[in-house]
Amino acid sequence: MDLALLRLLRTRGHTPTLDRLARACARAGENGALWLLLAALLRDRRAFRVVLAALMANTAVKQVVRRPRPDLGPELPPLASTISSLAYPSAHAATSFAAARALPLPSLPLYAAAGAMALTRPYLGVHYPSDIVAGAALGCAVERLL
Repeated sequence: MDLALLRLLRTRGHTPTLDRLARACARAGENGALWLLLAALLRDRRAFRVVLAALMANTAVKQVVRRPRPDLGPELPPLASTISSLAYPSAHAATSFAAARALPLPSLPLYAAAGAMALTRPYLGVHYPSDIVAGAALGCAVERLL
């Protein structure tokens, strides 16, 4: 089911404009950069620490699980480069959902932005949907623990 959903997200609804937007959104989310910047601009030390902790926890889990990124063959190459060859869980999802819970802003727009950021990953072909779900759960758990 994970692979079928990934193929669906990788092959449906793609346009050159959406692909560019998805890549730009994904770049902004590398290592939680967008969320760390927003927390810094808001001078919210707790949110900054939560996003950083989510990134660190995500990296630790990735090193233990060591799940490789999806390979859909030459007919469906990934549409973006990645920092690592490990996929599970998604750091974009972990940091985004940690930020959505921690930042002192209206939650609906934050969760919408977190969801959009997370969905760029299977859309671009660099994460399985289950990587996204695991990352989101990890980010929410880290925020709750802190």
